Order: sequence, then C-alpha cells, then structure tokens
Amino acid sequence: MGANGPGADSPAPGGVGDIYSPDEERQRRSREYAALSRRLFFAELALGVAALLFLLFTGLSAWLRNLYSFPLPAQVAAYFLTVAVGYSLVASPMTYYAGFVLPHRYGLSHQSLGSWLWDLAKGGLVGLGLGSLAMVAVYWFLAAFPEIWWLLAAAFLISFSVVLSHLAPILITPLFYKQKPLDDAELSRRLVSLARRAGTEVRGAFVLDFSRKVTEANAALMGLANTRRIVLSDTLLGEYSADEIEVIVAHELGHHVHRDIPRLILFQSVTILASFYLAGLVLKMAVPFFGFGGIADVAAFPLFVLVVAGFNLAIRPLDNAYSQGIESLADRFALRLTENPRAFISMITKLTDQNLSEAEPSRWVEIFFYSHPPYGKRVALARHYADAQRQ
Repeated sequence: MGANGPGADSPAPGGVGDIYSPDEERQRRSREYAALSRRLFFAELALGVAALLFLLFTGLSAWLRNLYSFPLPAQVAAYFLTVAVGYSLVASPMTYYAGFVLPHRYGLSHQSLGSWLWDLAKGGLVGLGLGSLAMVAVYWFLAAFPEIWWLLAAAFLISFSVVLSHLAPILITPLFYKQKPLDDAELSRRLVSLARRAGTEVRGAFVLDFSRKVTEANAALMGLANTRRIVLSDTLLGEYSADEIEVIVAHELGHHVHRDIPRLILFQSVTILASFYLAGLVLKMAVPFFGFGGIADVAAFPLFVLVVAGFNLAIRPLDNAYSQGIESLADRFALRLTENPRAFISMITKLTDQNLSEAEPSRWVEIFFYSHPPYGKRVALARHYADAQRQ
C-alpha cells in the first residue's frame, strides 16, 4: 500500500506531520466510493420504508398474521422470519451491489462470489436467529405487560446486547475469520507490555486472516477476563511499523480503560427506552385506525419498526457525536500512552488510504455518517500533542 508518498517514514523537518498526507488518487477514489455508498444507504432506506408501508396499508401484514394462527411466540417468529426473508430477497440486488460489486471495484475486497455468498448466508442465519429471539421477547412483553412493556422489553434487549457483545468475538467472529497467535514474538511482547502499562492484562496478541477476503485493516481488544486478547488483522502486518501498530493497539486499550463499551451500552439504553416508549404511544393511537387487535397484534409490526427506525434515524447525529467524543478520548489516551505523535499521524494516514476513508468529508457527512472523527481532526489532535511535548 503506497499511502504516504516519498519519504513518509523519514523525520519530518518542519514539524510532526508536515510530510504525512493521504494519497491524492486514493482520496479521489474514496470520495467516489463514499458518494456511491451514501446513495445506496438512502436507496435502501427508501426501499425499507416502502416495504413496511406496503405491508401495513395493503393488508398483507394482517393476512400474514391470520395465516400464522399459532400461539403468540410461534406466530411472532413465523411472521418475523417471513418478512425478513422476503425483504432480503427483494433487497438482494442492492445487497449484492453494495456488498460485493463496489468493494471489488474499489479494491477493498478480493473475496470470491461463492465465499461472499457463504458469509452472507451465515450472517443471515445468525441475524434471523437473534432477531427472532428479540422479537418474540418484545411481543411477549407487549402482550403480558401492556402498560410497562417498553421498560421491560428495553431491559431485556439491553441485557441481551451486553451478553452478545461479550460472546460475539468468541462465538460469531470465528464463523468468518480464522484466528491464530501472532508469530512476531518481539511485536507480541511489545503489545502485551503496552497493555500492562495501560493497566490491562491480556492473554497475548492474535491475528485474524482478513487478507483472504479484504484489503482493509483493523484491530481490537476481544474477550473477557482471562480470555481478553489483542487482535490484529493480518492486513496490518508488513504494511505498518511496530510503532504504528502499537499506537493502534493503544487506541483500543483506551476504549477498555475508559470503559467505553459500558458507556455506549448506557447511551444506547436511553435511546432504546425512548424509541420503545414512543412506539407504544403510536401503537395505542393506531389500534382503532388500522383495526389491530391491540398493541401486541403482530400485524402492527411494520408500524413498530417504522417508529423505532425513524427515531433512531432522527438521533443519528447525536449518536455519532457521542461516538466521536469517545473515539477522540481514545486517541488522546493512545498519544499519552505511546508518546509517539509521529507514529500516530503516519498510522492514521495509512489507515485512511488503505480503508478508503474520506480525509475531509463535508460537515453534513461528518455529522450524519461518521462515528469517528475524520482524518483532519485526528491529525490536528496529534500535532497539538506534539507541540505540547516540545514546550
């Protein structure tokens, strides 16, 4: 990956970061890719809304409810699976274009079509299983506790997401990527030592085989207690120096030290509670209008999804702003832990080019689509830290 141009690993004569800048051609392609991805996002959004309205106003939703005249849990599961599979088939051309065609066109993937379809099937089965469980639970609460269902259902989903966030790296990630210990003993020692300096014990450093499928790079801290480990994509190795990898891992350690997962879960808990409460109000008003049998009538599922999804779309800028704040704090932690702003800037420059991220998105794009601060703000933070070091 030629991310930085000539001399990118040499000392910067005029100050930290003076010679680090994203590759112009990669940035041109990243803007194209981002623009197409955003159009697809809105097209998929429009298709989803149209499908839900079609179910609701044509009577198809009520027909499906009557077709599955089972006890409530089985009825909800059958209804949800039918709608989810049906929508997946309708949306399959967009899914194929967004998930396979575009990443191949822009060099982000070299996965074969068969392998991609197999991953899609595995992801779909996991999603259907977890989604069915969640919907059955929500509708049970709707039927059993109509006045406080939103509180109980939110508590269940929050607990469910906490368990899933801990188990996913162990049970779900291996379905898609193989994991093995990092072969580079010196780098592994450095990363484990870095974790100890951050006050975190890890089992060691491991590698995921991203390169079999994609060209993008990533790193994470996975697992709990004695299973916690540093995980790197193999697309980082060979392309990034040990100093750069150390900074990436320091950022991930910052999330752990700051307890960002619990903070994010707390924030999401508030949004789930608010969206469910709003959905409850709308469902009560809609019962006589649509002739539903009550707020627990599964025929009202499209309306329920429209309200919850609409609420989450409306607060998306707030969600992103909160996430960007957390990511910025993790960047600050990485700079303090490694005291290496030069490696931070070279790392974020390479990562921006490798993953085809827009370095300088427009303000509305940053607000609506970015969960991390964009390249320019992250580099400015590192330069400010470097200036403070020199004083």
